[in-house]
Amino acid sequence: MTDDRLPPVPTTNDGAAADDGTAATDDGVTAVDGERAVAAALRRTAAPPAPPADVSRLVADAVARADALDLVDVAYAVTDSPIGPLTVATTEVGLVRVAFGTEEGVVDELAAALSPRVLFLPDRLDDVRRQLDEYFAGRRHAFDVRLDRRLSRGYRRRVLEALTAGVGYGETATYKDLAVATGNPGAVRAVGTAMATNPIPIVVPCHRILRTGGSLGNYGGGPETKAWLLRHEGVRLLF
Repeated sequence: MTDDRLPPVPTTNDGAAADDGTAATDDGVTAVDGERAVAAALRRTAAPPAPPADVSRLVADAVARADALDLVDVAYAVTDSPIGPLTVATTEVGLVRVAFGTEEGVVDELAAALSPRVLFLPDRLDDVRRQLDEYFAGRRHAFDVRLDRRLSRGYRRRVLEALTAGVGYGETATYKDLAVATGNPGAVRAVGTAMATNPIPIVVPCHRILRTGGSLGNYGGGPETKAWLLRHEGVRLLF
């Protein structure tokens, strides 16, 4: 049975393959005929499907466009540290959040409290991450970054501002000390709440505030992390 789709093999009147200057195979098909058949078969073959889009590249391009068009209100990144990963976030005003752990839950929190336009843009956090690296390496004793304090309001914000201004590297104070410093000696419990809800730990160093008597008290990153930070700054703990 012949394949009508292939071009006919030219022959002489007696059925022999025509001599067109090409060598014939044992079955009478010349090399040129074979090439024609292959070319025809290739033309009949459907073009291979286009490779799937590089999703990572598309996402990166979209993020870059959003950044260039100033469509991002909150940028965040995750940075490693001796106490585990830290999620850091910034606005056009300044550093707004430092959270213990990866971004799980933090992005939703930022979107609800500040703006839904939250994107992973680590380049915007380069300076913050560099200063954190220097702090953990023992080369930095004070942070030089602008702060966006919108996540702290009222008396809590006053307490955290007093903390930043009054308790330096390697120093400690008590909840009572901060209550007095803010002109409200009876607000010890409110000071404790301000420490517990501090949205920018480490940079706003609530780990330096102890209970009266010197015990650690609570800490968002856990008591082990609080003790590590204090020892890192050279504080001698009595437990």
